[in-house]
Amino acid sequence: MQHEAITPHRSVQSALRVLETVARHSTGVTAARIARDTGVPLAQLTPLLRMLTSEGYVEELTDGGAYVTGETLSRLGSTRHHAAALREKLQRTLDGLRDSIGAAVYISRYVDGEVRVTEFAAGPGTPAVNEWVDFRSSAHASAVGKSLLTQLDVNGRRDHLSRHKMARLTSRTITNEQVLLNRLASQPATVPVLDLQEYAVGTVCAAVPITAGSAVGCLALSLPVEHAHRLREAADTLNRGAAPVLLSLAI
Repeated sequence: MQHEAITPHRSVQSALRVLETVARHSTGVTAARIARDTGVPLAQLTPLLRMLTSEGYVEELTDGGAYVTGETLSRLGSTRHHAAALREKLQRTLDGLRDSIGAAVYISRYVDGEVRVTEFAAGPGTPAVNEWVDFRSSAHASAVGKSLLTQLDVNGRRDHLSRHKMARLTSRTITNEQVLLNRLASQPATVPVLDLQEYAVGTVCAAVPITAGSAVGCLALSLPVEHAHRLREAADTLNRGAAPVLLSLAI
């Protein structure tokens, strides 16, 4: 049975239904009423409301436990200030993930046929990857690139690889196109993509998809190889932390 906690897209779909319900009740709505209106069971709704409250999307009123919309939702819902509010919210979320996971974290998007790292959070104890080869030309080797490529169809993957030579960056880099395409095709959507020193010696990475609408994106982390024993646990934590990022992009 598939573990529903590791499906941020499903969590976000439920979260959007919850936010629509809360927004319809300007004076507040109880969890029981939210569950009834949305069809989200209370067992799933409770942690969802906890996340939405901690992220500022809803606020819990002190008298009676009803919920109203929060400042984050108001700011992201503003047409005039949406872009600035989104950048600020994403950076806050990334900073929190960096600190809780203990790794540098990144948001990357596939824009106009190219890999772009658009936001990141790093620090003295959580160094960013040294981009020794342009990320745009190394999608075949990086967790970021492979996560983005898995979200394209076969023709999209072949088109990308036809424009970017699959250079050997380390002894672990896959340079055979068919081998890579087979790997991408067999990658489960809910399992993080890993890079075990394929892009750079001394660095391991993981990435999970955060596709919102037709936009292809991913959330990723990197660790020095001496912390490789933490990679899978960190990747699972990253996957669970993808819902707030995806929600920000979906609003």
